[in-house]
Amino acid sequence: MKRVDPTPRPAPALPPSVVVLTGLAAGVIALAGLYFARELVGPLVLAAVIVIICHPLRHPLERRGWPSWTATTAVIVLAYLILAVMVALLWFAGTQFVRLVADYSDELQATAQNVAAWLQSTGLDGDAADAAGAVLKPATIASFAASVGGTVLNVLTAFFFVLAYVIFMAADGSRYSRAEAAFGASIRPTVRRFQAFNTGVRRYYVVNAAFGAVVAVIDGLALWALGVPVPVVWAILAFVTNFVPNIGFVLGVIPPALLALVVGGWPMMLTVIAIYCVVNVTLQVLIQPKFVSDAVDLSLTLSFFSVIFWTFIIGPLGAILSIPLTLLVRALVFGGDDGARWIRWLSGESAAARASRP
Repeated sequence: MKRVDPTPRPAPALPPSVVVLTGLAAGVIALAGLYFARELVGPLVLAAVIVIICHPLRHPLERRGWPSWTATTAVIVLAYLILAVMVALLWFAGTQFVRLVADYSDELQATAQNVAAWLQSTGLDGDAADAAGAVLKPATIASFAASVGGTVLNVLTAFFFVLAYVIFMAADGSRYSRAEAAFGASIRPTVRRFQAFNTGVRRYYVVNAAFGAVVAVIDGLALWALGVPVPVVWAILAFVTNFVPNIGFVLGVIPPALLALVVGGWPMMLTVIAIYCVVNVTLQVLIQPKFVSDAVDLSLTLSFFSVIFWTFIIGPLGAILSIPLTLLVRALVFGGDDGARWIRWLSGESAAARASRP
């Protein structure tokens, strides 16, 4: 016969609805703090991601007998090389884009007028047609380039903080590896949870960089064969936008498609869109998810929402850092709570359902 515990279970201190509302209020306050501190939080998260990617370099060096400080220096050097490459690519693409707008200003103006006239001929209201055609006007593109340039300037201003964060985080990385020795076996679940987070972030960006390079090369060669100007710039754009989940393909195809419309008309524009669709759908939709599913383990809905959400919270860097930030929130808030397994399962973590089975 099953033994029944006569001791009644104590009533919760607060009703569940109050607990939920309190948690939501605390979350809103924390997110508001991140929003107002986004100029510091964005570079901090970027530096953390770069250090996470470079940290495995430390282990083979230490196994070969290198002192801890030299292994830390190697991690810092690798992180700085990655940052230098990123800055060089963005600087080259930005300067070429500005030069392109100046060289094709007359063609852009003529194409804008033709698009507005065609839209009016289809029955669209004149003001709406002019507004749609204004997208291709040089003044509009120059204004967009200025806003992008301002964003890049803000990022470069914060670049100093990224350099400092990388040094400090790389130095602390060796100390964190001794957490279990300092606190005992009780800290092991927490250590394993964040080791899994680090591994997932590292695998996500490595796989995305590999597929982004392949996509950039194919798109760049296709644009070069079609005669679209400065295909290298659009290849760099395709590589960068590959790190933006779900909507990166759309962001990467719009500028070269519009430029193809200017230099080659509707046939070239449709050809560019078709090539991008074939290449990106094949690699990013059919093949790439099979490699990153184990690393990300997020639902498609949450991945898409995280891009919009974190871009609103911390700015443009949020689009690229959305997946690590979402994984970090899940690890911090729900990772150590057995009662929150169903929330982790809803977010896409398949292991949470397996862990709940008897």
